[in-house]
Amino acid sequence: MVEGAVLVVDAGEGPLAQTKFVLSKALKYGLRPILLLNKVDRPSVSEETCNEVESLVFDLFANLGATEEQLDFPVLYASAKEGWASLKFTKCPPDSEKNMSPLLDSIVQHVRSPKADLEAPFQMLVSMMERDFYLGRILTGRVTSGVIRVGDKVHGLRITDEGVQKIEDGKVVKLMKKKGTSMAVIEAAGAGDIISMAGLSGPAIGHTVANPEVLTALPAVELDPPTISMTFGVNDSPLAGRDGTHVTGAKIGNRLMAEAETNLAINVLPGPLSESYEVQGRGELQLGILIENMRREGFELSVSPPRVMYKTERGERLEPIEEVTVEVDEEHIGFVLETLNNRKGELLDMGPVPGTTGRTRVFMTCPSRGLVGVKGVFNSFTRGTGFMHRAFQAYAKYRGPLGTVRKGVLVSVGRGFITSHALMSLEARGTLFVSPGMETYEGMIVGEHSRDSDLEINPVRTKELTNIRAPGKDENIRLSPPRLMTLEEAIGYVAVDELIEVTPKVIRLRKKYLDANKRKMMKNKIMQ
Repeated sequence: MVEGAVLVVDAGEGPLAQTKFVLSKALKYGLRPILLLNKVDRPSVSEETCNEVESLVFDLFANLGATEEQLDFPVLYASAKEGWASLKFTKCPPDSEKNMSPLLDSIVQHVRSPKADLEAPFQMLVSMMERDFYLGRILTGRVTSGVIRVGDKVHGLRITDEGVQKIEDGKVVKLMKKKGTSMAVIEAAGAGDIISMAGLSGPAIGHTVANPEVLTALPAVELDPPTISMTFGVNDSPLAGRDGTHVTGAKIGNRLMAEAETNLAINVLPGPLSESYEVQGRGELQLGILIENMRREGFELSVSPPRVMYKTERGERLEPIEEVTVEVDEEHIGFVLETLNNRKGELLDMGPVPGTTGRTRVFMTCPSRGLVGVKGVFNSFTRGTGFMHRAFQAYAKYRGPLGTVRKGVLVSVGRGFITSHALMSLEARGTLFVSPGMETYEGMIVGEHSRDSDLEINPVRTKELTNIRAPGKDENIRLSPPRLMTLEEAIGYVAVDELIEVTPKVIRLRKKYLDANKRKMMKNKIMQ
């Protein structure tokens, strides 16, 4: 929908991994970005520092295949905190020049005006979509050509493998346009305007809305493919239905379908079991946000571990590879390299971070399946001082099985309330995820085993009562604090034969098959 972009770069840190990601998208669509070096008022930032950052940004433009016109980008210096921008480097401009006028003037000067043809028939590519309780589906996009008025007849078109296909005929019920931060109702709009319209229920993001006489669709935006899938299903644990208000498969399905309508990066397909749904997305973080939103809305569900979506081309198995940028203190670099190498990561480049001392930046490529759950381990080891950025690169040849990522688990065989007496003897077996007083059931995961194999334990065992009282019989029990899992950690932790039980109040880990005999039977079946 845009004709230009402003690339905001920290004058002290220089371009980061996300700078590369957003810049590559802007250059891909032929935009000519304006470079804005922010935070120049900081004591550590000098004109020399800004020149170094500008040089790094120029190299980034060149590496991403920018044209000569794009490489000739204007540079501005600013302090957003103090509310001013300048065409020349300064730490503190005069009071009369402490405003954003230079930036706004640069946008008017360097960003080309939209190529608008008001005489041609109306066409608009849908770029955003939302749902209104009264108006239904609201489609937002920039008018490519022509004029549209309230009451005009329009139809929706989409490009398929067979050609252009008509989706729906309709009439424009309402037209709206942004005025600052508020939405204003308008009667008509022309080419170049960014508008929102109501009246059609079929077209979605990437489809074309046009006059009935137009039978050609506009080219759709190319999106990064989904790389991870998870299965959402009904919570069927013994403790189901206690916390949530939306617990049926139909309600879960309706919520996921509504999300897929407005979120183009998510695909929802029927799952392998009844009342289950396969949700495809671009990473476990994106799907984690969806799960967190659902549990806050009162949903109860069970979620499978993330699965990577493979491709097969010419008989060769391909998997999604991501580009990983890590920035850590030098003392943690060995851990980062060892962890990512164990997950089939390959080192591309490594060097000091410009403008800092004792910090190292590492560039690697790693399979998406190897990066599942790595963020939690990384944050824990670096104590929050590390920085990690991931971006989808391409599908490439399968790199083989991963190294050992985690140990076995402690599985409960009893149902009831967990006792401190039972946990006292189980602490030596591994790390506990539960504390006394929590409720458990057969098949629930209550801790991590110190070995690679799973261990079945009874955390609800009570102390046998006798009629003999002896000194030291009722000693105080001291337990280590349990490791309480967040949703993000749980998604990265669960194995193939496990599920995450998500409720508005609690996140539990459990085995897919709660009965111990059935688990053994299924394990033997897989081995055979």
